[in-house]
Amino acid sequence: MPRSVLEAIKMGIWDFEPQEVEYSKFDASDAMPGTQEKLFAMAERARKGLPLWHIDDRDDMESPPPTIVLRRRKPR
Repeated sequence: MPRSVLEAIKMGIWDFEPQEVEYSKFDASDAMPGTQEKLFAMAERARKGLPLWHIDDRDDMESPPPTIVLRRRKPR
């Protein structure tokens, strides 16, 4: 059984879905969709056998998701 999308493709398994992973176990990306930074983040997830998408990934060009903004704030 493949451990990642990349291994599955090499084995000719085109409908492979990685195991579900809790979103708290890997970081969201605040990279804008379609940018090289976003593609690098997704490629790294694929190499690690993680889902390509995170529920808190940035999904538009306007602003990063609220959870990313909260993490960047300095404690008061």
